[in-house]
Amino acid sequence: MLVKLFNAVYLDFLKNGYFSENSGEVPGKLGADIEAQMFIDLKKPDLGPIEEKCNNYSEDDLFDVIEFLYDYVSKPIERRFLEYEYDYQTFDREIGKQEFRDSMNKLLCDYREGYELSEKGEILEFPEQGLEDLVLEKLPPYDPKNVEQRVESAILKFRRSRSSLDGKYDAVRDLAAVLEFLRPQIKALISSDESDLFQIANKFGIRHHNDEQKQDYDKAIWYNWMFYYYLATIHACLKLIKKAENQSP
Repeated sequence: MLVKLFNAVYLDFLKNGYFSENSGEVPGKLGADIEAQMFIDLKKPDLGPIEEKCNNYSEDDLFDVIEFLYDYVSKPIERRFLEYEYDYQTFDREIGKQEFRDSMNKLLCDYREGYELSEKGEILEFPEQGLEDLVLEKLPPYDPKNVEQRVESAILKFRRSRSSLDGKYDAVRDLAAVLEFLRPQIKALISSDESDLFQIANKFGIRHHNDEQKQDYDKAIWYNWMFYYYLATIHACLKLIKKAENQSP
């Protein structure tokens, strides 16, 4: 159903000239140059013509094509008559991308647990219901290189639609590394209790690898729980650190 809906929306954008600026073709045809670029960028044969091949797409193929098209869409603004057909000569790239994104998100939000095409052109999983604010909340400014940028990268890695269990594992591991970086400050604030923050990562094969660690657990479920647990903990620790800094003479 998602593929059928995508194809209908794609053909509407195609017919109305939203891919004419980059293809050099009249509306209604994607253009051989864009199809060739799609093969170069995605390294996948037999994806085009999209309207003919999309029924055989895997989920990964479909998401790749949506992200690719987002980079090439532009809204036609002015028309001209050329050899018995209408062509476009003026385009607005930003409006075209926004309209394409809005249309795709109406389809993606109802697929499985819900996805969205971001402003940067990446299809991302929706955050867990009820935890959206935690994912979107900005961290208190502290150390951009070692904290904020690493946390932002971990969130993106975790939410990417093709994020395998290995990708989710890496995201949890990255958050555990941020906590390790903050550990000296945390220890000074909460004494010996800081070691409890690392027990989950230590015992469930996240930070180290040894025979004493637990491996026989449902990783799809527990990686999600660990990710949000560590993200919330980082937020709490940074707020404690900033509060202590503000109270110091």
